[in-house]
Amino acid sequence: MTPSQHDIYLDGNATSPVLPAAREAAVAAMDTLFGNPSSTHGTGVRAKALMDGVRACAQRVLGVGEGQLAFMSGATEGIQTAVLSALCDIKTKQARGLPTGRLLVYGATEHKAVPESLTHWNEILGLHLELRALPVDGNGRHDLLLLSQWLADTAMLCTMAANNETGVVSDIPGIERLLVDSNSKALWMVDCVQALGKLDLALSQTRIDYAPFSGHKLYAPKGIGMLYVRSSAPFTPLMKGGGQEEGLRAGTENTVGIAALGAVLNALETGHTFCTHAQLVRSRDRLAASLIEAFPGLVFNTPFAYALPTTLNFSVPGLSSKELLDLFDAARVRVSAGSACSAAKSQPSYVLEAMGLPQWRTTSAVRMSFGPIVEDAFINEACQRIAHCGAIAQSMGQLTLTNNAQAPLQLLQFRADAASSWLLLDNARKRCIAIALHDATLTSISNWLARQAFVLEAVLSTAAEDARCAQTLRAQAQTNGTRHGSVEREFAGHTLTSFATPAGWAYFLTPQSATLGTRYLFLNEGHELAPLLGSTNFREAQADAHHGPTTVCLSLDPECIFIAAAFAEEHAQTPALASTTQDSATLLGTEVSAFLKANPRAQLVDVRESFEFAASERVDGNSLGAINVPLSQLTGYAHHWLEDTGAPLVFVCRGGNRSAKALETLQRMGHPCVMHIPGGVTLGQIS
Repeated sequence: MTPSQHDIYLDGNATSPVLPAAREAAVAAMDTLFGNPSSTHGTGVRAKALMDGVRACAQRVLGVGEGQLAFMSGATEGIQTAVLSALCDIKTKQARGLPTGRLLVYGATEHKAVPESLTHWNEILGLHLELRALPVDGNGRHDLLLLSQWLADTAMLCTMAANNETGVVSDIPGIERLLVDSNSKALWMVDCVQALGKLDLALSQTRIDYAPFSGHKLYAPKGIGMLYVRSSAPFTPLMKGGGQEEGLRAGTENTVGIAALGAVLNALETGHTFCTHAQLVRSRDRLAASLIEAFPGLVFNTPFAYALPTTLNFSVPGLSSKELLDLFDAARVRVSAGSACSAAKSQPSYVLEAMGLPQWRTTSAVRMSFGPIVEDAFINEACQRIAHCGAIAQSMGQLTLTNNAQAPLQLLQFRADAASSWLLLDNARKRCIAIALHDATLTSISNWLARQAFVLEAVLSTAAEDARCAQTLRAQAQTNGTRHGSVEREFAGHTLTSFATPAGWAYFLTPQSATLGTRYLFLNEGHELAPLLGSTNFREAQADAHHGPTTVCLSLDPECIFIAAAFAEEHAQTPALASTTQDSATLLGTEVSAFLKANPRAQLVDVRESFEFAASERVDGNSLGAINVPLSQLTGYAHHWLEDTGAPLVFVCRGGNRSAKALETLQRMGHPCVMHIPGGVTLGQIS
């Protein structure tokens, strides 16, 4: 089951495609069973009968027994409701002078929805209880010895049946034994989101008080979930109103979502749709073997013996999570770096950090997950795509320098949020100089150097605060390098000169011949530019340099100007730093092909990194004849386009962010006709 014939979707722990039977059930509910279940007429009665039938099926599948089962919008609402119910009960007991314990304990690898919900309701209710994260071992399993020591003072315990990032299955029976043997009164919530359809559940036979579920993790649509409540567990509705769900959850029920979820639950109950555990293990093992062959040195971050067979979490030495995700995504293999809710944040995995794994593994981790419905043909294609990605990854050292490698000097930019670092490359002599280092870019530069045959000759700082990073990277240099101070040296047919600024140092790179290209000025922040341009030393250096524009390269760029400015001699005192509008510089859909046909000199430029471009070409081809100039090389390559401004440029990337930056860069540097494609290849704007 994949969303399209070209995609290999391996991010099932984030969400799943919708089961055909679930889609049909949802359509039927919209067409003929659209009544309000609270209405007493025939249409409403039929809708209620549908809902009751699904609830009964869920009760059988989950082994609810005498417990209650309420339909929710999803697991997040279920978690909020469970936490609120438990904490309201704790507050009531405290008011009566009854002992409750003072700890709210949650697993260190829980989904962030759990500790954030605990924090929220603890503050709202004014309980002032202490939140404690229960550590896990190197396999991702809870420290039960420590838990046994905490239980006497624990008011609520939150664990998960299986982890969403690693697939690690918790020792739920072991936790239950501790609760029972210690006669603990702690209320216990178990996040069962990843367990549905993958683990046997008989909730009424356990000590579990609350168990939230989410339909979209198992082939139902988003917006529907369930919450199990043990018969003896306290309950407080998160929403109160019309009395729906027997008072457990107010609001007109989502009968369309319930009908779809019912189709999935029915498939689970009948047992003819989902793969067996043995089949899932075989699929997992085939993917694992393919990954090991494709990526030498790959390490799996959890032992398969403790994990769901549908989840693989791995790291590859020398490749960051972002690089791996971009590579897989370009080949239309959809994977993730961890929780989908945290995907936009470029941070190490807190789950792997809690397991005590080294930093290189927490920052390069990738999660590959699939649902319990998987076919051999899908696994075959997935293994082929993984092999393609592995071949490209192993050639990344050669792919990185594909566009401007013949130039005497090449400039690479490494960017993270507002920070930029730069590498000056002497292609002929295979040596380089690093300028302006930051914590956020250090790993990327180190990885690049490890893959390339370039010798790092010097590390230059633009500000005092990047001196520590410079010291770290200098360990890879063949010489001691120069961190700051007076610099004047020849490098790849250019002269590199340093100047003092209010916050550190600036570096002026000038060609020794007018045919060698543009000039570059590296400094820390834009506000340092004006005093530097007015200094006598800089004026003298500029007067000795060959005429032409100077590109300003900022180390810190909080306003995301990217490339600050390109300014000519006569405008050197007041360079333009204002933003430029992009509203009239976009192309959508069929406009791309039409524009390129109407403008034969126009050039489509893919600004993704070279390994992404190569992976994409293998899967989708390059019918529009795009050239590849990675955004990291754009600064040093732009002068080629500025020499022929009559040729329009159209930038494209994966989703539009990088192409928008490329557009702004060329606009700032004075190119009169540049455009970009919002949405890029991800939204199918080009083919």
